[in-house]
Amino acid sequence: MNILSIQSRVAYGHVGNAAAQFTLQRLGHTVWPVETAYLSNHLGYKTWRGRFPEAAEVAEVVTGLDELGVLATCDAVLSGYLGAVGNGDTVAQAVRAVRAKNPSAVYACDPVMGDLPHGLFVKPEVPPIFADKLLPLADFAFPNAYELEYLTGGKTNTLAVALSAADAFLTKMRAGATVVMTSLLREDGPADSIETLAVSKDAAWVVATPRYNAPPHGAGDCFAALFLGHHLYMRDLEFTLGFAATAIHAVIVASAEAGTEELLLVPTQDRLRPTKFDFPPKRVR
Repeated sequence: MNILSIQSRVAYGHVGNAAAQFTLQRLGHTVWPVETAYLSNHLGYKTWRGRFPEAAEVAEVVTGLDELGVLATCDAVLSGYLGAVGNGDTVAQAVRAVRAKNPSAVYACDPVMGDLPHGLFVKPEVPPIFADKLLPLADFAFPNAYELEYLTGGKTNTLAVALSAADAFLTKMRAGATVVMTSLLREDGPADSIETLAVSKDAAWVVATPRYNAPPHGAGDCFAALFLGHHLYMRDLEFTLGFAATAIHAVIVASAEAGTEELLLVPTQDRLRPTKFDFPPKRVR
């Protein structure tokens, strides 16, 4: 499949397109990366260098792809960290341009806004861009628990309220969409585990994996790419969730055991496409 991926780029480490592009390519997909930031490293370090291009510059790259005539062969659009506020319009226009030529194209939106314990790490005008412009176009969304609570006003501390918040999130999305909430830590959940909850109109599945104190930066970007990449082969929520959870767990375990500041994505690349899942999803609705 051909995937247009619009998000940040770092030279060192694996966040944004530096996580998504390699992951999707290892799954056998062709990726057209468009960058919303060009940085030496992610902003979690004490120092960083680079630039955030203006939205018009990012849009120029998408326009160039359109002029090549390749958007008709685009099977999916993936978006992550927006950088400039105007990139919300750039992503929305890209999705519409792709769907105008290929109505079956999938749009997967990772609403990168914040996380616990740090809270919101983008400008306050960014969350409404996701709520009002991007989620209404999305077939899949990958908020972490904090982002889902922020955009819905709901809670995720129990399974019942997490399902209710996910349902509220779905109302912001395209008909037939699926929301996949990561980093679910609930009071009534399994001990020493972290969960991922996938909810559509017809079903809800949860998968639990052991919790590690591994570097959080890039894990969400990698998971979104894993889920989208596996979905394009399987088109089955249970199996896609199981394979994506198994793969990201392998990356996180290797990173935690090595004590590295970054995801060990390259050394674990053979685990990105498992032949079975180690953590079977459980249907909860």
